[in-house]
Amino acid sequence: MSQQHLNVGVIGLGVMGQRMLARLAGHPRLRPVLVWDANPAAVAQTLQSYPQLRAAACAADLITEAGLRSLYIATPPAPHMTLSEQAFDAGLTVFCEKPLTVDFDAARRCIARIAAEGQRAAVNFALASSPGLTLLQQHFGAGNASELGALQAVELELAFAAWPRPWQAAAGAWLAERTEGGFCREVLSHFIFALQRVLGPASVVRSRVDYPSDGRMAETDLQAELKVGAVNVLIKGKVGGEQADLNHMQWRGAAGSVDLREWFSRIEVHRHDGRLLAGISAEADGLRQRSQVDQLDQWVAMIEGRQHGLPGYAEALAVQETIESLLQTRSISC
Repeated sequence: MSQQHLNVGVIGLGVMGQRMLARLAGHPRLRPVLVWDANPAAVAQTLQSYPQLRAAACAADLITEAGLRSLYIATPPAPHMTLSEQAFDAGLTVFCEKPLTVDFDAARRCIARIAAEGQRAAVNFALASSPGLTLLQQHFGAGNASELGALQAVELELAFAAWPRPWQAAAGAWLAERTEGGFCREVLSHFIFALQRVLGPASVVRSRVDYPSDGRMAETDLQAELKVGAVNVLIKGKVGGEQADLNHMQWRGAAGSVDLREWFSRIEVHRHDGRLLAGISAEADGLRQRSQVDQLDQWVAMIEGRQHGLPGYAEALAVQETIESLLQTRSISC
C-alpha cells in the first residue's frame, strides 16, 4: 500500500475545523493543504497558526483544486449537501460534520447518488471509533451471545451547565438556535448513532421537549422513550446541570449491565451478582486521542477504497430522523 500523503481541503474554520486541523497536524498520511471559510478573520487566524496552509478564494475553488483527495466539511448544516455534491463532481471523498442536513429530500438525493455512483462519504460521529462501541456490539449486537443475557433496556442521561458549552462560543449563533442547533442534534445524536449502530432503527414512543418562550432558542430539556425491537430506551437531557458536560449510558441485560460514562471513556461491565467482568477507566484524554487516531486511519481507508467503520450518509440521516422525531413529537415553552 502506498504511503504517500493524501491532500485534504477544509471548508469551515470554526471550532470543529480548528480541532480537526490540530488532529491532522500529527497524522502521517492525511495532509491539509487548502482552507476556506466565509469569515475572513477565521481564515487569517488559521493561516497564522498553520503557515503551511493556503487559502482558497471561495469554496468552489477549493473543491476543484488539483491534487486534493478528500474534503472535510465543518460548516453549519445548511450547505452540507451542496458542498458534498460539488465534491463528488470533483472526484473527492467527503468527511462531513453532523448534523448531516437541514433538507432531508436533498440528503436522500445525495444518498441515492452515493449508492448509484459508488461515491465515498462519511459523517463525524466520534463514538464510531470508540472501544465502548465495540464492547456494546460484542455483548448486544445481532447474533452475539453474552453472559450479560438478552438486552432488556437502555438508559441515557445528558446534562449541560450551559448551552452552547463555553468551548463552543466561536461556533456561531446557529448552535444555540432551534432551527439547526441544540444539544439533541449536537450531542444526543452521537448516542443515538451508537444505539442504532448496535440495535437498528429506533422509533419514538413518547417525547416531551421544553423550549425557551422566545420562539428562537434551542431546547433546554428532553424527556423521551424510544423503542428498538423489544428494547425500551429512556432518555433524559437538560441544560442547567451541575457539571459542564455529563453523559451516562447504561445497557442492561438480563444478567448484567454495561455502564459507559464521559463519551465512553469510562466503562464498566457488571454481572447482577456483583462480579466486575471488565473495566476501562483510562485517562479520558488518552483514550479519546487513541480513538481519534483510529478515526483518521479509517478516513484514510475510505479515501483509498478500503473497508472502514465510519458512518455513511444513510446511517447519519437515520440518526437525524430519530433526533428530529424526538424534537417534533411534542414541545412546550417555558
